[in-house]
Amino acid sequence: MTNSDQHSETDIYEHARERMLREHLRERGITDARVLHAMRRVPREEFVTPDNKRYAYNDCALPINCQQTISQPYTVAFMCQAAQLTGSEKVLEIGCGSGYGAAVLSLLAREVHTIERIPELAEQAREKLDRLGYNNVHVYTDDGTLGVPQAAPFDAIIVTAGAKELPQPYVDQLNAGGRIIIPIGGEYTGQTMCRFTLRGGHLDEENLGGFAFVPLIGEFGWDR
Repeated sequence: MTNSDQHSETDIYEHARERMLREHLRERGITDARVLHAMRRVPREEFVTPDNKRYAYNDCALPINCQQTISQPYTVAFMCQAAQLTGSEKVLEIGCGSGYGAAVLSLLAREVHTIERIPELAEQAREKLDRLGYNNVHVYTDDGTLGVPQAAPFDAIIVTAGAKELPQPYVDQLNAGGRIIIPIGGEYTGQTMCRFTLRGGHLDEENLGGFAFVPLIGEFGWDR
């Protein structure tokens, strides 16, 4: 590829990224300036398969390896905004997948711990995040419903799969004042995005609207 071709490809992605910010994020209620800045900085084309790069900034989920998907940009931005991050937090992400969400979170938080149950995906995400310089992200391979107790407590926990109920390990690993952003509902019929905030030893629950995610699989989730 010539330098001219590289510049042309870069320009295409930059224009697509700006269109994503304008049409798919701002117009749909993403107003947090830090979230918008992070979404602008992370190259989503690096986290999709080569044959899907042309669609990287469409507002839709896309297939990745191991029959999994990368979430649509709006969903990633919505969950990050709901987490109310200021930059000082330690965050746990459940469902690393391609690593895209962890990359966005890395620009919003002090430290990101992300867990993936599929070893191949975890290794690919780890390599990609290292190569792209997201040095404050730690990738684990394990049952995501167990959280990462060795790194707890967390100021925010973001769950990128649909749960049948709130897993107790997440509550146990949450700091006072911390938030859990998690879709809860039917295994394949869509879920309600919930925000749980730990205040005074009690969880306050908020309904943030309807979403559709793949099932959260594990000991405290759905069966395989």
